[in-house]
This record gives sequence, structure tokens and C-alpha cells, in this order.
Amino acid sequence: QVQLVESGGGLVQAGGSLRLSCAASGGTFTRYAMGWFRQVPGKERDAVAAITWSGGGTSYADSVKGRFTISRDNAKNTVYLKMNSLKPEDTAVYYCAASPTRYRSSTYANDYVYWGQGTQVTVSS
Repeated sequence: QVQLVESGGGLVQAGGSLRLSCAASGGTFTRYAMGWFRQVPGKERDAVAAITWSGGGTSYADSVKGRFTISRDNAKNTVYLKMNSLKPEDTAVYYCAASPTRYRSSTYANDYVYWGQGTQVTVSS
């Protein structure tokens, strides 16, 4: 059983930056690809970015390409999401998740078996 704990969310003005962290415990971190998803109340959970177990492969939603960067530190069992040039439409609860298909940077939520509790990101205009 893998536990995931997100941190780093908060309130930021449009154009600002935040870095989210997700610390994993209870399993072998390198057995999993990792992903970030976000959800607005009343809407489906959308993929933001994903990264393979080694960090060698990444995928991004079109809406965040060029602004967000996913990375991981396997020595620290942590995955990060650096968010630059934030927009009000980036406001959501952000979740990290772990997928056992570790060679794929999947953006399909069904590929992920462990989820964190989420962290709120609010971007003011």
C-alpha cells in the first residue's frame, strides 16, 4: 500500500508560480509512474502531467505545456509539479497518483491505483 501526501498548494496571483510536492511512502517508489491530476467541483478529474519511473518520459496536458514541469527525485520518494505563469483557470484541487505501469507516462486516471488527498491551488486574477 502506497501513501501519497501532497503539499505546496496555496493562493497565488495570476502570472505567479508554485511548486507542488508529493511524498510517497509504504512502497517502492521506482515501481511506479507518477501523475498529477486536477479537479474543479462539479467537473471530472483531468490529467495535468505524468512521468515514468525513471523520469525519462513525461506527458503534459495541452493546457499546461510550456508552463508546468513534472519531475521526480527517486532518492527522496518525491514527485514535483512546478507551475509557472499561472492562470485563474488553473484553480483546482491537485492530486498526485501512482501507476504500476511504470514505463508509461499515462494521462489516463484509470491507470492509477494510489491517490493522495489533494492540495488546493487558487489563482486570483
